[in-house]
Amino acid sequence: MKETDFTTTVLVDQSPKEVFDAINNVRGWWQGEINGNTHQLNEEFTYRMGDLHLSKQKVVEIIPDKKVVWLITESNINFVAHKEEWLNTKIVFDISTAGEKTKLTFTHHGLTPAIECYNGCSGAWGQLIEKSLFSLITTGKGVDIF
Repeated sequence: MKETDFTTTVLVDQSPKEVFDAINNVRGWWQGEINGNTHQLNEEFTYRMGDLHLSKQKVVEIIPDKKVVWLITESNINFVAHKEEWLNTKIVFDISTAGEKTKLTFTHHGLTPAIECYNGCSGAWGQLIEKSLFSLITTGKGVDIF
């Protein structure tokens, strides 16, 4: 059986540029402590959620209004046995149009049902993308989901 990476999609009325800008406003939708530059190629930033999660992301691809890709270069997830489960995984935001709407497809490559944090992490990503990032895109303000 093929393992499937976690993915979710949202449709919005806003332009691809507005979606792109919201994605890159990471502090506006991803709750926790974020340090570093989140929107320039080859820059790195850290994300910390208390004692539960610490990761470092490197911006490895950025195509204005179309795509953002982060490579996880450090991972410490404290609620699973293998704390580095996210190491060398990629987080991808693909932006496209679907008729009159803008489509955002989020995929965490490497976050599959085979790893221990899948249920908790995929649930958190679903809430972050479908609720907080969606709200930031559509209203200008993210929502606290934790």
